[in-house]
Amino acid sequence: MDALNAVVSAINNVLWSYVLIVVLVGCGIWFTLSTRFVQLRMLPEMIRLLTEGIGHKTEGDAISSFQAFCVSTASRVGVGNIAGVAIAIVTGGPGAVFWMWAIAFLGCATGFVESTLAQIYKLPRGNGKFHGGPAYYIKNALRQPGVAKLFAFLISVTFGLIYVSVQANTIALSAQTAFGIAPIYSAAFLCVLTALVIFGGMSRIAKFTEFLVPIMAGIYLLTAFAIILLNIDKVPAMFALILHDAFSPQAAVGGGLGTAVITGVKRGLFSNEAGEGSVPNAAATADVTHPIKQGLVQAFGVYVDTWIVCSATAFIVLLTGQYTIGGELTGIALAQASLASIFGPLAPAAVSILILLFAFSSIVGNYYYGEINIAFFEGNTRKYLLVFRAGVVIMVFFGCLAELSLVWNLADLFMGFLCLTNLYAVIRLSKYARIALFDYVKQKKEGHEEPAFDPAILGDEHGIHAWGIDKIK
Repeated sequence: MDALNAVVSAINNVLWSYVLIVVLVGCGIWFTLSTRFVQLRMLPEMIRLLTEGIGHKTEGDAISSFQAFCVSTASRVGVGNIAGVAIAIVTGGPGAVFWMWAIAFLGCATGFVESTLAQIYKLPRGNGKFHGGPAYYIKNALRQPGVAKLFAFLISVTFGLIYVSVQANTIALSAQTAFGIAPIYSAAFLCVLTALVIFGGMSRIAKFTEFLVPIMAGIYLLTAFAIILLNIDKVPAMFALILHDAFSPQAAVGGGLGTAVITGVKRGLFSNEAGEGSVPNAAATADVTHPIKQGLVQAFGVYVDTWIVCSATAFIVLLTGQYTIGGELTGIALAQASLASIFGPLAPAAVSILILLFAFSSIVGNYYYGEINIAFFEGNTRKYLLVFRAGVVIMVFFGCLAELSLVWNLADLFMGFLCLTNLYAVIRLSKYARIALFDYVKQKKEGHEEPAFDPAILGDEHGIHAWGIDKIK
């Protein structure tokens, strides 16, 4: 395992230092400029659409915009927001937090474009249901089935197997720290729980996450808010430290400023998933009157994840002062120690329970993306799905017993490959998302409360199968 970890780490160093940092930032800047800063000027509309969708009922078994948002948020909000942020601060220094914020701002535009494309090129499944995502717009819009199959394979492996092991690893470590539970027992418990949920189907997943995500996020944010209030006098100095170390070559251990930037980008991307091509799979399932509506809702999810939930962890770690740059105390153990310094010895147990909620919802959300893409492959999809579900359970078991560094390095490696494949397609198709955006804004200015999408405005309707005159309300 040590040899494998060393090889993966070496590949990650080249991939993230010289390729992905350029691609991610470059795409984010381009999408920001080409959409005329959609992440800023459409922010009020994002909030309106999200709040409007809470409790909204759909016809039949159709998945609502809010349910699709919750499924994607279930995948986003997980150990990346707690353990990942703690790792970023220990590895890259407090300045890594700033670069997490920066990549989230740019990623919001990227997330908007990819989720809008998923809506434009989604496919009907009957009974008011839809499915789609990058594999589908690569095949149907770009007409490159080989690349589409590559993406479907990568996302199924990355989310359904690799990321699942990261979530399971964190649950097992937190339970061991808080309660002294051996990882093997956590593995057995999680395997049974995961099997019960994933064999229940997509509708159960949507309902499960819609219920769980607001509760777990609310509890964690209230805890962070309490710590901020208890340390309100330290807040100005904390922000000054973040900004100073973001541009200080001495801010991080090992690689200086470069380490702070790359660490912040990696952990930010792992958390908010902007550009990975994962969120569009959930976005495509929503039943909406215009693709832009779900694009905006999902874009707001990037802010929720990084600017709110990730910041909560960063503030907890920095305000309590339990971290050491380059130190051995990192990940979920650091988060537990930080909370224990404020709330006493019972805090690690509470964090362990919260981690179970965060991480398990991410396991469910990650599986969801895999299931959607398994359906993309031709042949006996039922057989493939059964094998995939078994693989998910096995990786839950593996994650509980594996070393922390190995599962995170594997996650970074596959995340990189996934981003490159998806962004290749998003860049080529982004003009259609822009056209749809300008159409939506135009209809709103003309007084249409519910803008309707007519694919004819795109100039090229190839690959569009879920929109048409019959969908226009």
